[in-house]
Amino acid sequence: MGSVSLKIGDGTARFKRATVCSFAVNILMLFSVIITNLFALYAFTYSPKQNIPNPFHHPHKNLSLISQHVSLIMKEIDSSQRKLAQMEKQLLGYDTLDLSRPNLATELKFFLQHHQLPLGKDSRTGITEMVASVGHSCEKSADLLSQYMSYKVFGPCPDDWILAQKLILKGCEPLPRRRCFAKTVPKVGLTSLPASLWKPVGEKILTWSGLGCKNFNCLNNKKLSKDCAGCFDLVNETQKYIKTRTKNDFLIDDVLAMGSGGIRIGFDIGGGSGTFAARMSEKNVTVITNTLNIDAPYAEFIAARGLFPLFLSLDHRFPFYDNVFDLVHATSGLDVGDKPEKLEFLMFDIDRILRAGGLFWLDNFYCANDEKKKTLTRLIEKFGYKKLKWVIGEKIDAGGSGKPELYLSAVLQKPVRV
Repeated sequence: MGSVSLKIGDGTARFKRATVCSFAVNILMLFSVIITNLFALYAFTYSPKQNIPNPFHHPHKNLSLISQHVSLIMKEIDSSQRKLAQMEKQLLGYDTLDLSRPNLATELKFFLQHHQLPLGKDSRTGITEMVASVGHSCEKSADLLSQYMSYKVFGPCPDDWILAQKLILKGCEPLPRRRCFAKTVPKVGLTSLPASLWKPVGEKILTWSGLGCKNFNCLNNKKLSKDCAGCFDLVNETQKYIKTRTKNDFLIDDVLAMGSGGIRIGFDIGGGSGTFAARMSEKNVTVITNTLNIDAPYAEFIAARGLFPLFLSLDHRFPFYDNVFDLVHATSGLDVGDKPEKLEFLMFDIDRILRAGGLFWLDNFYCANDEKKKTLTRLIEKFGYKKLKWVIGEKIDAGGSGKPELYLSAVLQKPVRV
């Protein structure tokens, strides 16, 4: 993984990525220190073989000679440090976001400036200034980022949530904050819990700009994902988790009964329109649903049901403290492609936020082939989770191919590690 640092003093923001070349830099620094010390030792101990008068006879000349040697040593050290800094920059390869470019938004420059702590250095952390958070990949999308940060201060924000989501999906996360007012949509007809969980959501209270569909009828006739085929039709969703359709479907009551110490709070990854969180809410379990608005207004729809949407990509570290959730629920939205390391990073973050004894519910995870199933199985086994329930089954593809597809469902319990 890389480390991120922003340095604005010279008008630039640098995004530094540590590489294997760090070892070479450390060797060079050690070599420079040794040479400098040898030079100092030589300067203070060397004496010519010719006769030299007693130094105490000329104290001023002796002090002057020492001063010259010290000055030479300091110049050598300073020169070495500059050379090492330049070599480190060349070896490590800095990605630079040049804030002096004329086409860069002024607001972005303001946001990235350092902010000195009002009371100076913090004694506990050693921090003297605060640096604004911005995704390390933002420099690769500097033009889009500048477009996102071009707006009238204290005016209305541009209707550009599609641009913001595009930046997030390009790794520019977190995004910079903005000093403008987001567009407001009147939320007329909202009801209180628990009635709001299953009451149809009005189309007029949602934002349809930037989407191909402009109504629920269009969304429900479109297979948005393997986990959201008609998921905006709440009548169709009412049977989920209380009645099984295949052997891969687990009942919520059965899973809750497996929870050690009780299930109170949970995190749902790729939760579609929020039906899982709604069912858990009926069981007095608070669930946060991770979502992005890919082809549909997921976040607003979930919020309209009185539930908690978290607008976040799966490449972002989950903004939760360690060991806080009793349950993590994931569907095929957990799929991050064919890169095992990427799935490992995600699984370790899931493990981090799940408490010991907590449950990881893998719900109808689509296995494109047997090799993908084996890869996921081997990864799960490395974590040492207890398999409370494990089912591999086939379902007919609802997309029209009619071919059977392989799915994995499991309830796993996180062990206590010492």
